[in-house]
Amino acid sequence: MTTESGIRTATRADGPVDPAPPPPGGVLWSLAGDVRGLLMLPAALTLQVAHPAVGAGVDDHSVFRTDPWGRGERSLRSVLLWVYGGEAAAEEGRRLRALHKTIMGTDAHGRKYHALTPAYYAWVHATGFPCYQHSLRYLNRRPLTGSQERQLYAEWLQVGRILGIHDRDMPQSVEEFWPYYRKMLAEEIEQTVVVRELADPGLRVPPPDRGPLPVRLLLRALWPVLLPRLTAFRSFVTVGYLPPEAREALGLEWTAAQERGLRRFSRVVRTLVPLLPERLRYLPRARKARAEARAKARAEAGARRRAAAR
Repeated sequence: MTTESGIRTATRADGPVDPAPPPPGGVLWSLAGDVRGLLMLPAALTLQVAHPAVGAGVDDHSVFRTDPWGRGERSLRSVLLWVYGGEAAAEEGRRLRALHKTIMGTDAHGRKYHALTPAYYAWVHATGFPCYQHSLRYLNRRPLTGSQERQLYAEWLQVGRILGIHDRDMPQSVEEFWPYYRKMLAEEIEQTVVVRELADPGLRVPPPDRGPLPVRLLLRALWPVLLPRLTAFRSFVTVGYLPPEAREALGLEWTAAQERGLRRFSRVVRTLVPLLPERLRYLPRARKARAEARAKARAEAGARRRAAAR
């Protein structure tokens, strides 16, 4: 069946089954696998760990310090599965919930946390929407229309269902989302230890340990030269693509000169990326899913024409 927002939901005779991913042709279908999405993710991740419970969970249990490249690759693979994974999307959602069952501890304020506490789990997912919405003002040729923004939020809610987030734990419309978001900024989030690390332009990161051996050896040799530039750029896009109200709530400095630099950089990206062929513009999983969806649409259109000609 299809809901009023255009989101498909799988059903069976004895009741609902796994929620379906956002549909081909939707807003996320175009955005999630576009290489520009790689520039948006660090801001969303930073806003996630600004919640004391989430920051403590990452601080205590994540390998982001010892294996940042592997951690980033796994996070990206998961995001792409939610949108382009078909039946594998719901399986990924179940895997993530199982993974988070054991993540618990005490935050910096001495409060107990569990990763699957609905308010915490929902915040982690919710952060993607304002970061996408804000970043697209820079990285897209045109800002989202009101209709596109509502569709993006509806699709983001659908991804939340894949992750096992109940509708009662997330605002169910854009209009309900913004008061919730502002309340979280005012009352909950803070500059956690992990936020400071992610925003630090001098953070030390080990060289990648994946890929062909010659490439790894070359990177290792050049790392002392590459690292300062890499970490400065990572900090620049992380803080820059955070919504201004989130930067202010976190006490992260952002100057007028940095803003001008971000706008210049974004102008180049939004001009050049749409000109790229799909094999360069979209990440492999997204590219494959989009090709399969087009092939399926052509086959269905051909079948309809043949049926009409009989």
